[in-house]
Amino acid sequence: MNIIDILIMIVYFAVLIGVGVIGSRRAKTSEDYILAGRNLGFFMYFGCLAAVILGGASTIGTTQLGFQYGLSGMWLVFMLGFGIMLLGLFLIKKITKFKVMTISEFLGKRYNSQSRLISALVASIYAMMVTVTQVIGMGTILNVLLGWNMTLSMLVGGGIVLFYTILGGMWSVTMTDIIQFIVMTIGIFFVMLPMSISGAGGWSHLTQELPEKYFSLSGIGSTQIFHYFLLFALGMVVAQDIWQRVFTAKTLKIARTGTVFAGVYSLLYGLAVSIIGMCAFIVLPNLENTQNAFASMALKTLPVGVLGFVLAGVVSALMSTASGTLLASSTLITNDILKTYFFKNINEKQFLVLSRLVTTIIGIATIIFAIWIQDVLVALDVAYAVLSGAVFVPIVLGFFWKKATPKAAFYSIILSTITILAGLGIEGITSTTPILYGIAVSVVVMVLVSMVSQNQSQQIPDLKVNSGEKTY
Repeated sequence: MNIIDILIMIVYFAVLIGVGVIGSRRAKTSEDYILAGRNLGFFMYFGCLAAVILGGASTIGTTQLGFQYGLSGMWLVFMLGFGIMLLGLFLIKKITKFKVMTISEFLGKRYNSQSRLISALVASIYAMMVTVTQVIGMGTILNVLLGWNMTLSMLVGGGIVLFYTILGGMWSVTMTDIIQFIVMTIGIFFVMLPMSISGAGGWSHLTQELPEKYFSLSGIGSTQIFHYFLLFALGMVVAQDIWQRVFTAKTLKIARTGTVFAGVYSLLYGLAVSIIGMCAFIVLPNLENTQNAFASMALKTLPVGVLGFVLAGVVSALMSTASGTLLASSTLITNDILKTYFFKNINEKQFLVLSRLVTTIIGIATIIFAIWIQDVLVALDVAYAVLSGAVFVPIVLGFFWKKATPKAAFYSIILSTITILAGLGIEGITSTTPILYGIAVSVVVMVLVSMVSQNQSQQIPDLKVNSGEKTY
């Protein structure tokens, strides 16, 4: 990279750190630190939600898939967007009625404390693994651009995110996410996409040179598309990092409209990035590591100055998701495990200290896992497989089936998690079957245990919402 591009990225990182420091001054209570005071307007909410959805796998992974399969590589991000729209259209109204901070807290109110504990463990592992994918993505970008080894690159990228997240929690994350959303939107849609098409000789040249299957929406295979549906569409509906952003909206209307808009934005983003991958196939036909397709394409096609801005946008996508999922994981552990079982009488100031300490520990663990795994799509598959297979059914039935019992939810989460992890170990991390088995086990356990424990079902307390109405 030219020294100008490097300076642009250094200045950008410095701005993020500065904004993180400013955000720390607003995080005076636990609700400020975890939910930004539940006070975000439409643009702030929409931008932050879109930023947390679209990260390393969405950018680097989809470019890689576009390079390998063409337009059908967009299905990964399409399913993320589809899941977000499902959440916005069908569950937002139910979710925003409850003054909770996490999905586990909801499960605790709907079922019992045991369900809250086990779901917190599962969801925190999911959130941490998503953070791992973002750190790997940042390492990949910095490795290609600066020539640093992957370990050093991940330490630098992950360290910056960890620093500003520890300082201000959701306020720092929100303020940096807005900057990152603007930079990544301009960088991808208005610079990288048109420059990539131009560098590949124009759209007409693409249609002539690329195999016909690259323009098929089913080129990646129906099995893989279904796999993405199970992982990402279902996963988005019950993801803690997404729910945590939903709780930051000022009103129900903002939460619902902003969520749907973020889903639509994700669809457009997936299409754009997969096309960039197709262009890379023409411009860089001998690329050895396809995970480097985006960064290599940027180096090849973008002029000095513009390159630094676009790559800052890509790193923005990674950092915004990393900070959101890092905070989600620490919130689950702090709020649903430590505060509930070990520090019951903790005050606001102590809770903030505990939250920052847990965030630090998880952040360090995340960087270690990223250095160990070093494959963005593998890490993402593990994260969403457990979430979709183990937590989706108890949460959805908790909303829509009054007869679902606490014992059923508890055993459902445990048995489906064991089933999924065992299946992934036997059949491979990219296999769809373990997720199907996990969902099937979850449904069967929920139904059977609920039906044979009617007495417990009758004892579920009414769950009161803000308005004082009884939902169950």
